[in-house]
Amino acid sequence: MSAAPLGVAEEMPEADRLGDYPHPRHTETLYGQEEAEARFLAAFNSGRLPHAWLITGPRGIGKATLAWRIARFLIATPLAQDEGLFGEPEMPESLEIDAGHPVARRISAGSEGNLMLLRRKWMEKPAPARFKTVIDVESARDLKKFFAYSAAENARRVVLIDSIDEMNASAANAVLKVLEEPPENTVLLLISHAPAALLPTIRSRCQVLPCAPLSEAALTAALREAGAEPPEDAGQRAALSALSEGSVATALQLIDDEGLALYAALVALFRDLPRLDRPATLAMAAKCGGRDAQDRFRLTTRLIDTLLARIARTGALGPPSPEAAPGEAALLARLAPDAARARAWAELAATLGARARAGAAVNLDAPALITDICLKISEAAAEMRL
Repeated sequence: MSAAPLGVAEEMPEADRLGDYPHPRHTETLYGQEEAEARFLAAFNSGRLPHAWLITGPRGIGKATLAWRIARFLIATPLAQDEGLFGEPEMPESLEIDAGHPVARRISAGSEGNLMLLRRKWMEKPAPARFKTVIDVESARDLKKFFAYSAAENARRVVLIDSIDEMNASAANAVLKVLEEPPENTVLLLISHAPAALLPTIRSRCQVLPCAPLSEAALTAALREAGAEPPEDAGQRAALSALSEGSVATALQLIDDEGLALYAALVALFRDLPRLDRPATLAMAAKCGGRDAQDRFRLTTRLIDTLLARIARTGALGPPSPEAAPGEAALLARLAPDAARARAWAELAATLGARARAGAAVNLDAPALITDICLKISEAAAEMRL
């Protein structure tokens, strides 16, 4: 009996999917992660394939797309392969699996029996319907059900966890037991955005596969693959790449929510620091109020944090190139002319970032919180005598 697909073919919202954009399992082309793919393929061709891989890097750079690409390859590639022309199995030169391959079709449809996906589950009850905040031990126990089924003949099984960061302690310990005694012919793919926060025992039992932020060209190609349309203007594409820091997920949000225009407005607002235009500040903060403006609030706090980080980096490394908004380079150079100011801005960024997260967690009034953050920035600039 072949394994039952668990956690994949769910006709409900998916925690590992960004908005209305295609799920990573439907993405055929991987951009910008050629080095990571080559490292995995080299391990596979060596005949000493590790049983667990920790795929790391910032959010939205293609880690999940790479994991699904690896899963298709491993399940579609038989354990015992036919001999090549000279009596040895031919070494695969790519992880590419044709979209028409039965395994690729089953994975796309969510019906591949040799694949187990662990992610946060959708809860209809109690109302309101929502995602669980963590991957809990109940979900992790589904692994036992998965391993209770026998794999298809001459095939591997793959467990994909997106993401291991979202597991609570009990679930992480359940996965650790599998890592310590992995079932035969099984590979675990663990996606992590913050591997330093994981249990050291989990990290030590995995082969780390780091992924890098995307270049501007790779980011543009990946956005088009996802069905989004990058800015036509070369300067705006460069700004999008800079603000998203090579993350497709962040770039998609910036495109959808007019993030480039919002960042330009923030640069203009802080242009005369420590003097702050109060009416303009209140007007910007007011747009973050109400239930329908939660995305705007999150984007505003994220871009303020980005601006503070870019100020700090300017003091340490010099102005960024290209600038992400008109007048940004001059503003950053004035606010952080030396390393001492850079440290002060970095500390302020950490403090205000924690304040924003805490305020959001307890549902503080969003406009008041944004206004307070802007005032704190103005006060900091005054204390630095800028």
